Amino acid sequence: MTMLRDLLTPFQSDFSDTRLGRERSHWFIFTLLAVIVPFTSSMSSNLLRSLQTLFGLNVNARRFYLFMASTHLAWDRLWPIAWNLIPSPWSTGA
Repeated sequence: MTMLRDLLTPFQSDFSDTRLGRERSHWFIFTLLAVIVPFTSSMSSNLLRSLQTLFGLNVNARRFYLFMASTHLAWDRLWPIAWNLIPSPWSTGA
């Protein structure tokens, strides 16, 4: 699990350094981990349950749902980070 967390830390650098930015970064990483771990479906209610059960996070449900519905996540900056984390599929000689 720590290997996955270490792979996802580049995402954290894209959030602001304010208290709210650090909180969103923390939730974003753990939400991605909850999606990756084959514990439950990716429905928001199940993700919240995963964050609380698997990772022991004390997350206020209202604030979590507001985070999930946020239009302020900078997907235009987060997608390139995701694509750059994927190793090149090319083999030698290609």
